[in-house]
Amino acid sequence: MNKRIFFVLVVLMSCSLIGIILVQAYYINNSLQNTEKQFNFNVRKALSYVSNIVENEEKEDYLRKFNDLLSNGSINVNDTTAIINIYIKEDNPDTNETVIYRNGILEENYKVSSALFDIGLDSLNVKRILQKRETEIIENNSIDGSKNLSSMLARLSKLNESTRIALETVYKDKAYLKPIHKRVDVDKINRLLALKLLENDINIGYEFAIYSNDLATKIKTQDFQLNPASTFSVPFFYNENDKSNYRLLVNFPERKKFILSSILTMLILSIVFTLIIVIAYSSALYQLIKQRQISEIKTDFINNMTHEFKTPIATINLALDSIRNPKIIDDKEKVLRYLGMIKEENKRMHAQVENVLRISKLEKNELNISKERVELNDLVEDAISHVELIIEDRGGHIETHLDAEKSSVLANETHFTNVLVNVLDNAIKYSPEAPKIIVTTELAGNNILVHIKDHGSGMSKAAQKRVFEKFYREHTGNIHNVKGHGLGLAYVKRIVEDHQGHISVESEKEKGSTFTIKLPLIS
Repeated sequence: MNKRIFFVLVVLMSCSLIGIILVQAYYINNSLQNTEKQFNFNVRKALSYVSNIVENEEKEDYLRKFNDLLSNGSINVNDTTAIINIYIKEDNPDTNETVIYRNGILEENYKVSSALFDIGLDSLNVKRILQKRETEIIENNSIDGSKNLSSMLARLSKLNESTRIALETVYKDKAYLKPIHKRVDVDKINRLLALKLLENDINIGYEFAIYSNDLATKIKTQDFQLNPASTFSVPFFYNENDKSNYRLLVNFPERKKFILSSILTMLILSIVFTLIIVIAYSSALYQLIKQRQISEIKTDFINNMTHEFKTPIATINLALDSIRNPKIIDDKEKVLRYLGMIKEENKRMHAQVENVLRISKLEKNELNISKERVELNDLVEDAISHVELIIEDRGGHIETHLDAEKSSVLANETHFTNVLVNVLDNAIKYSPEAPKIIVTTELAGNNILVHIKDHGSGMSKAAQKRVFEKFYREHTGNIHNVKGHGLGLAYVKRIVEDHQGHISVESEKEKGSTFTIKLPLIS
């Protein structure tokens, strides 16, 4: 796939994923706000309901008691179209006072000259309806016998509408003077509030109180705390001017948890599905990038493999052409030399094919690796003997410090020798000058460590992380400047891990590399 097209696809997929996440977040936030608005509306509706019910019950109770007095004859009745007067007498034993309350509706008649209105009549009759209220407080020891309630009461024939209006005014005036804790009780408000909240599917704990001019009254629950930001309130007990000094307040300690719980299922499902999409997208993107890298590495591998096969094949062809030359074919020494070259090049190609096959078998778990007790120090010396001639041919040297007193390990002699030879061969290949290699062994607890250090070109930090990957080779500008196809160290890592060991590398550019192999000792 073209690199530009791949980049565009990744950008489009990423933008789409981010868009989906933002839409989900917006939808969840919008649902949360709507749920909170509905909750607030239901709470205020419940508070208004409780306020109205309590006030109406108190008013109706007052009017019913007054009507009962009229019915049983406790109040003498008289009616006139001109005046409706209501007198209420209350004795207060605590203060030794008598409160006399009067509320009257008065009708005043006037005659007005028609000249004011120019309507052709001598005069006009005008009526004015007045309402008059007054309260008189008298100490009981100053009241004489001539002042009695019956002489002060107006005679009412029935509880008609005008009387009812007057009585409601009386009720509001009288109730206003009464302390709030004598008008309602906590249990009644609690019962009404709980019932109404439950009707609106709000079944969480709450605390409530009644405040008078921003001051707490005796009507409140034990744990109520005023918090202006989260407390709901409505007016309580209006007076005749439709104003109220009292407010019914309620707050919900677990309000946020309740609102969240109402959309919890949707929230969890949205998060789960979004995570699945993110994980699937990340995995797909990772696989795409990985496949692209593998494709590039395989292309590199094929180019290297072709190059490495091309040289031996060309050498073999030249050697065969030389042998067929009539001047050479009779020269036994030259023929043997060319035959030796053909054998060596053929051996080289065979080794490369074997490397590929070994990796393939390792991945399919088809490589049979039998292990036995061996001395690791002996395996190191054996591996060094395989590469000594190559090092000497390049004018280098190898230094050994096999200081580990115990070196018995459980290993496959052939495969582990190949491991050490591969690492040594890698040190030789990446030494531009004459190779200088130091091999040491040491004990580390119940393990033995083998260090193979070179003074070659080294590698970058990025290359150190990927050096044991199959087909990986660090690019140096010319991919054929060092022979190989990125399989040697991959094979090394698989064999070491199969022996319950570990291999690592430390390197610095232009200063060389140190490969460390750790294997468990056996007693």
